[in-house]
Amino acid sequence: MTEKDKSKKSNVMIAPFEAVGVVCAQSIGEPGTQMTMRTFHYAGVAEHVPTGLPRLIEIVDAKKEPKKAIIDMHLKSSYARSSTEAEKVAKDIASVFVSDVASVEDDLENLVIAVRFNEKDGKAQGITFHMLKKALETVAPDTKMDEHQNIITLKPSKEKTSAKGEKKKLTAKAVRKLTQKVKDAIVRGVKGISRAVVIKGDNEYFVRAGGFNVLGASIHAGVDANRIYTNNIKEMEKVYGIEAARAAIIKEIHDVMEMQKLSVDIRHIMLIADAMTYSGTVKSIGRHGLSGEKVGVLGRAAFEETIKHLINASATAEEEKLIGVTENIIVGQTVPVGTGKIKLIMKGKKKE
Repeated sequence: MTEKDKSKKSNVMIAPFEAVGVVCAQSIGEPGTQMTMRTFHYAGVAEHVPTGLPRLIEIVDAKKEPKKAIIDMHLKSSYARSSTEAEKVAKDIASVFVSDVASVEDDLENLVIAVRFNEKDGKAQGITFHMLKKALETVAPDTKMDEHQNIITLKPSKEKTSAKGEKKKLTAKAVRKLTQKVKDAIVRGVKGISRAVVIKGDNEYFVRAGGFNVLGASIHAGVDANRIYTNNIKEMEKVYGIEAARAAIIKEIHDVMEMQKLSVDIRHIMLIADAMTYSGTVKSIGRHGLSGEKVGVLGRAAFEETIKHLINASATAEEEKLIGVTENIIVGQTVPVGTGKIKLIMKGKKKE
């Protein structure tokens, strides 16, 4: 290792007992307050994707799913080269519901459901009458169907046998329930993925769509299962594991900062990602996550729900060891970080 490399290495090293957490919080919190509330238009997907502060809050709160989820699916080389092949994949993946290509009406007097196929909508979506019929057979397998021109009439049986063997009469409520089920049935595509568009990337085409369903998308023959990414961090954790979720947190926070033209050192973002994922699951930073699990009573009380924490600690005679930064500030002691962590002992002169 040359002298230059050594000096580079020593420059990036952190001094012992440095308050990295506080520096990290400041480094992300300060630009976070300056973030403009501009929304950014993701090319093609006709939807505003939350960026800026709303997206940052979404990430650190470890929301179950983002307000506007997006999934990027890279294709196998035979499909990625031509836009027409990629268009076919996009068409196959985007979900088309019965309600998109047909009008569904229930007749509660005669207890039947009429599904009228709209040929114009069907042609635009690439859906045939036969495909619609197949979807209805899947969603209501035990129901009698009558076809007349472009209308399918579903006639549920007047009596139903329950699991216990009791015979139940068909009610209007059950028909209305079935109508809703029919409307939401998927004729073609992957559940949870909508509005797929083809985008030209670096020397290849890929598909970007609204929603998320990594496992559903990976089944398609044209999709490269190793290169699917969604901005839903919980979905990344569920399918690919905690390391992928950590990488997704870093990427998402970095993208938000980049979009706002704010430069934050990647190590601060990595520290946040590590703190959120070190336990093996993605945890939020709020009172239900990291802040609520602090060791000290005063540290927890300083954040939110002060009285609750103090009463619980009093009731169980909890001990406060004054480990963290907050606790020591509250009691007016030197904070045990940086120079506050080091105790100096001076040698006295020997008496002759």
